[in-house]
Amino acid sequence: MKILRVICSPRGTASESYRLSQTLINHLIDSHQGCDFIITERGVTGLAHVDADYAEAVSKRRDPSNAHAAKGALLQSEQLIRELESADCLVIATPMHNLMVPSALKAWLDHVIQADRTFRITPEGKVGTLRDRPVFIAIASGSTFTGANARQPDFLRPWLKAVLASIGLLDVKFFSVEGTGQEPHALSATREKTAKESALYFSSRAPMPA
Repeated sequence: MKILRVICSPRGTASESYRLSQTLINHLIDSHQGCDFIITERGVTGLAHVDADYAEAVSKRRDPSNAHAAKGALLQSEQLIRELESADCLVIATPMHNLMVPSALKAWLDHVIQADRTFRITPEGKVGTLRDRPVFIAIASGSTFTGANARQPDFLRPWLKAVLASIGLLDVKFFSVEGTGQEPHALSATREKTAKESALYFSSRAPMPA
């Protein structure tokens, strides 16, 4: 089973979102005893934004595999799309920045959400062309954005769910460690609560096809 982990925090593997994503991957492995796992790590904090070559090629609906078109950011987009296509499961480890996804995750999405490649434009709107697969999103936030004690709005989850659906990824589940700016004892309690919730979820979820 191939897992693609997209790492969006500037703190990389030292981040709270990465820590949570590892918990989710451990649950996946535990719930699929006997399966072989290949985990691909994709750090996106240094990813270049789409450029003029990309914009020109996409606007003309060129074939991304065409040698003339596949240059600059478009070439990198094709590599990222193929990486996503080959994965059986996607795990996104991301912080919440200013109520929304960080720019690094937005840049990755701009690369993989591509007209006539990962979605088609129809009279009814966008139709995703990727096969659906489980997407697990590990969010870390300095403040709280869910429940009765929410201290800020949440634009990240509804937006991310919508854009992933536009390319065909509908099986999306969010997990979060909130209030990372709290005192250490409070953060430990939050981590423990999320760990229990994720363990319960994976124990009740049907295994993915081998």
